[in-house]
Amino acid sequence: MHVQEWLDTIPAVAIYALVAGVIGFESLGVPLPGEIVLVSAALLSSQHGDVNPVVLGVCATAGAVIGDSIGYAIGRKGGRPLLARLGRRFPRHFGPAHIATAERSFEKWGMWAVFIGRFIALLRIFAGPLAGVLHMPYWKFLTANFLGGVVWAGGTTAVIYYLGIVAEDWLKRFSYVGLGVAVLFGLGSMLFMKRRAAKVAAAEPETAAAAE
Repeated sequence: MHVQEWLDTIPAVAIYALVAGVIGFESLGVPLPGEIVLVSAALLSSQHGDVNPVVLGVCATAGAVIGDSIGYAIGRKGGRPLLARLGRRFPRHFGPAHIATAERSFEKWGMWAVFIGRFIALLRIFAGPLAGVLHMPYWKFLTANFLGGVVWAGGTTAVIYYLGIVAEDWLKRFSYVGLGVAVLFGLGSMLFMKRRAAKVAAAEPETAAAAE
């Protein structure tokens, strides 16, 4: 069943909870389709008055901020051994090359990596735990986390909602286009990060050999 059609069968409160929960767990470090669920719910709100877009945006933002904060706390407490365990259990998402690429982004951009990471599928999973592992000051993390959550979750909800209103006559077709764009964006982000991670992995042996 299409995601939006499935959302249409459940009450508004459950949609708010679902969006907040999926985005929260994704931000915590669990690979879930938060962006797809948010886009679908925003499209649904543009056609059904029961789903308030403002409440939806607030719930999505809250899920993003709270999830990232919990991920930060877990990463700060677990440290690098936690990343190593995650790498063994989920090598496709937390492999050494992926972590190395994300870590370089944090070293280069600092708190901006948390903000920008909200818009990139792979970094969205890493941002909270990795910021905790690297002992980023919490006030910096919270500032970037909150601003990123508001801009990403609130902005996505507003844009998709108003586009849905304007395109009411062809919303059914647009829903597929919107979901397709979200999926392609997520896949493109992950492919980009995987390519960067592969380059880092290939460069590490050369660096080690040069050091010897």
